[in-house]
Amino acid sequence: MDITVVEGHISYLDCCEDIVVNSELGKRYFSEKGSARKSLEEGFRRGEIYVALDMDNNCKGFVWVILNGIFHSFPYIHIIAVKSENRSQGIGKILLKYVEDVYYKNSSKLFLVVADFNPDAKRLYERIGYSVIGDIPNLYRNGITECLMMKSKEKDL
Repeated sequence: MDITVVEGHISYLDCCEDIVVNSELGKRYFSEKGSARKSLEEGFRRGEIYVALDMDNNCKGFVWVILNGIFHSFPYIHIIAVKSENRSQGIGKILLKYVEDVYYKNSSKLFLVVADFNPDAKRLYERIGYSVIGDIPNLYRNGITECLMMKSKEKDL
């Protein structure tokens, strides 16, 4: 599948909202009607969302990166999500590679958290070079532990 990653535009809001709402992430964190949309509107407004498009310009996934989102110093991958029917096709890896290509120009590290209910994503992050920093119980929701992970540019050299 040929995928191109582009800077997000509000015209992709409906697609990105659909991707989030129909994911485990959405069910756990955006269960209140309209909460995902409101959050994504902010990400688009700030220019922090990038969208994965197929050859026909269909939205297949997105990544939201907050520039100084962790420790006010390093980029933080806030959300990465792929349409359910397109998972396990390499789109997540393409989005992550895009983020690395863009953000490693000015930063030596990238951070993300992955929830304990998403072990497949955690394995993917570990395979592509993210290291576990530690667990943070109840970070966003009681009963859910987030694993803080980091990837250093130095590791890639």
